[in-house]
Amino acid sequence: MKIISPILTCLILAVGMSAIAIVSVQNATPVSIKFLTFESIQIPVGVILAFSVAVGLIFTAILIPIGQRVSVTSEEE
Repeated sequence: MKIISPILTCLILAVGMSAIAIVSVQNATPVSIKFLTFESIQIPVGVILAFSVAVGLIFTAILIPIGQRVSVTSEEE
């Protein structure tokens, strides 16, 4: 099981990155993002998608250790 887990993780990550690359190449149309009263400059959809995935991965990498620490401390009580 210890060997399958890293291989499966890499496989899932590779499929996800491939999907992002395919969608990025197919969607080169520039769009602007509107949030409340703010509006961004014209950026290709692929760049926005890649940026969103990167932010999500970073956010998840930060939150997973925090969640594991909280669950370990609640089990000890």
